[in-house]
Amino acid sequence: MNKVLLVFLATLLAACGGTPVRESFYTLSAPQAASVPQSSRPSIFVGPVSVPEAVDRTQMVLRTGANEVEISEQYRWAEPLKNAIPRVIGETLSRELGTSRVLTSRSAAALPVDYRVAIEIQRFDSSLQSGATVDALWTITKVDGNVRRAGRTLATETAGGDAASLAAAHGRALDRVGRDIAATLKSGG
Repeated sequence: MNKVLLVFLATLLAACGGTPVRESFYTLSAPQAASVPQSSRPSIFVGPVSVPEAVDRTQMVLRTGANEVEISEQYRWAEPLKNAIPRVIGETLSRELGTSRVLTSRSAAALPVDYRVAIEIQRFDSSLQSGATVDALWTITKVDGNVRRAGRTLATETAGGDAASLAAAHGRALDRVGRDIAATLKSGG
């Protein structure tokens, strides 16, 4: 009897020990410029950035229907979106404004800068079929605390049906947000 039980348990354990799903990690990035001029003006801090709680996780949240999402255990973000989004927008601002003084880390929040850019991400939708949608509200504040300008950018980018192209689509959508903010700064308000 003990032998039969041991064979049964061994078979059961072997069935449970199937091949685990391989996780893949993705980053957000903005399109790269040839070179960024090393001007020190203007200085800009990007933050705080808020994202919807539904997508504020390491797993990619994939929209599968109008009212349905799938939290992917296989496709994951390599860094928190609250860190990646300001980094990407900061890269775009640096490129578009020709300044090397764009700060995005929380530790830089107290440093003196010319402008502060706060961003509230309203939507950060991901779909392997449809691509990426980013809806961002942003506010540019001068160092003296007067609101200079507020705006909204809705950007939708297609993807190639896989997680890597979806991450790239999000990077392009966030680049558009950064270009809109840069255009506002260039126009003087």
